[in-house]
Amino acid sequence: MQNIHKIVFRNSKPYAGKLRKKGEEVAVMDSKRNVVHEGAPQARISHLLKELKEWYEKNKNRYPALVLGTAVHNQFENIHPFADGNGRVGRILLNNILIKHKLPPININLENRMEYYYSLQAYEKNHDLMPTIKLFVKEYKRLWKKVIRVF
Repeated sequence: MQNIHKIVFRNSKPYAGKLRKKGEEVAVMDSKRNVVHEGAPQARISHLLKELKEWYEKNKNRYPALVLGTAVHNQFENIHPFADGNGRVGRILLNNILIKHKLPPININLENRMEYYYSLQAYEKNHDLMPTIKLFVKEYKRLWKKVIRVF
């Protein structure tokens, strides 16, 4: 995960690939400046990322790809290990899992940004994956309509 962050941001952020520093906490806000998510405490980041990797290795063949990818993505976003760029890295992780399981990658349309944030809140508050899964299915349907138009 740190390697992904480092690759994506090596030319734009001096802290590329580095986890949040001691005392560095993060909050994600919506367009109205309401806090929609607070990252895990900095002191727990390494432990939580290790648990997430172990969970993935244990379950990568147990769940359908969309469920697996959604769970990893949402938990990564919940941890929020970097000062910035967590959303991009989380979506890369999601798409990496989908592609490994022979599903197309998902692009979250800008018009669905608020739905995306609220789906992450549902996971953070209730460990409910369904809002995120429904959003991802909606994005797959949008992609399918584009593919049909081409043919």
